[in-house]
Amino acid sequence: MKNIAIFASGSGTNAERISKYFMNHPSVRVKIIMTNNEKAFVIERAKKMNINTRIFSREELNRYSGVTAFLKENEIELIVLAGFLWLIPQCLIAAFPNKIVNIHPALLPKFGGKNMYGIKVHQAVIDAGEKESGITIHIVDEIYDHGKVLFQAKCSIDPGDSPEILASKIHELEYEHFPKVIEKLLSE
Repeated sequence: MKNIAIFASGSGTNAERISKYFMNHPSVRVKIIMTNNEKAFVIERAKKMNINTRIFSREELNRYSGVTAFLKENEIELIVLAGFLWLIPQCLIAAFPNKIVNIHPALLPKFGGKNMYGIKVHQAVIDAGEKESGITIHIVDEIYDHGKVLFQAKCSIDPGDSPEILASKIHELEYEHFPKVIEKLLSE
């Protein structure tokens, strides 16, 4: 069985979709959902699916004996960032080379980097007059939204689309593609 750890900071809609996708999978399971936010709704979602959770601090994330050691002890093979907002430290990247994957709600390399998340991204895309947006699923490295791109999917931006309407279009792409890309990555 290949074990996934999902990192999320907020509501957890992607974490829930991924968890449900692998719920009865013969060779992959979501073993734990990790969060840096004790008030994150992802904790409630995890409870409803009987998935263990762990809340951690920035200090625990940044030292090998904290989060990294915990993930190694739990035989995690892939870390999935699903709405996780902190920069991943070098100790975790070194311990899981090419085994940390993130989804970004825009077509990288545009509209990425620190503080480019959620509605901020969609507003920036619309303000720039873009005709399309989409999702980028990529390997995580030491720089926000920078690692090797694994997959992109696009959607059109219609005249009059608000950031909220664009967010809805992006969520549909995320829900459709993220679990499948994770499954493919684990089969390689």
